[in-house]
Amino acid sequence: MFGLKPRWVVLLAGTIVVVNGFFPMLWILLTSLKTETELLSQPITYLPDRPTLANYHKAFADQPLHLFLFNSFMVSTLSTLLCVTVSAFAAYALVRLKVPFRNLILSSILVVAMFPLISLIVPLFQTMRLLGILNTWWALVLPYTVLSMPVCTLVLASFFQDIPHDLESAAMIDGCSRFGALWRIVVPLSAPGVFTAAILAFVNAWDEFLLALTFANRVEVRTLPVGITLYQSEFAFPWPLISAALIVALIPITVLIAVFQERVVSGLTAGGLK
Repeated sequence: MFGLKPRWVVLLAGTIVVVNGFFPMLWILLTSLKTETELLSQPITYLPDRPTLANYHKAFADQPLHLFLFNSFMVSTLSTLLCVTVSAFAAYALVRLKVPFRNLILSSILVVAMFPLISLIVPLFQTMRLLGILNTWWALVLPYTVLSMPVCTLVLASFFQDIPHDLESAAMIDGCSRFGALWRIVVPLSAPGVFTAAILAFVNAWDEFLLALTFANRVEVRTLPVGITLYQSEFAFPWPLISAALIVALIPITVLIAVFQERVVSGLTAGGLK
C-alpha cells in the first residue's frame, strides 16, 4: 500500500480508529462551551472564542438532570449487581456441574444474545404491565439484567473453567459448601472476569434508550438518555445545551473506565487468550 510497510499500515489504521472515536467527544465538549450565536456563526469556528459554562448551569436548571443521573445510576447499579450474581451461578453450573445438553445451552445463550432489541419490546412490555411495575426502576432493571446475562455468563464461564477443581475441593473439605466455594474461591480468583462482566452490564444499562423510553414515561423515573431528549423542542435544537448534558452523561462512564481500566483490560485479554 503506497510502499508502506505492514506495521506502518497497522499503526495508521489504529490512529484513524482512535481519532474517529476521540474526535466526536472532543467536538461535543467544545460545542458545550459555546453560545448558540457562536455555534451558528459563519465561518465555523472549532475553538470557542469565549468558553462559557453557562450551558452546564442551564442544563441542570431547565430539566431535572440530577434526577435523571440518579435514576440512571440506580437502574444501572441494580441491574449490574443482579446480572453478575445470576450470571455467576449460571456460569458455575455450566462449567462445574454435569448439566445435560450443556453445549446446546451455550449455543442458545449465543442465539439469545443476537436477538434484536426491537423484537422483544412488545412481549417485555406485556410482561412488565402484568407484573404492575411499569414506570418504576424495576421495569428497566429486570430487562437490562436479562439482556446482559448472555454476554456476562459467557465471560464468567471462560474464567471459571480455568480455576482448578482442587481449590474448591480443599475448601469444601475445610467445611465450605459449594455455594461458599463459589463466592470465596472461584469468584475472587476470577476478579478480572467479574469486573469485565460488571462493566459491560453497567455500560449497556447506562446507554440504553429504547426500553427506557417505552417503560418509563414518568419524569420521576426517567433515565439520562431519555431525559436528554427533553431539551429539544418541536422547532429548536439547542445543541450547546444538549452537548453539555451529553458531557455530564459521559463523565460517570469515563471515570468508571479510568478507575477499573487495568482490571477490564486484563479481563478482556485473558478472556481472549482462553
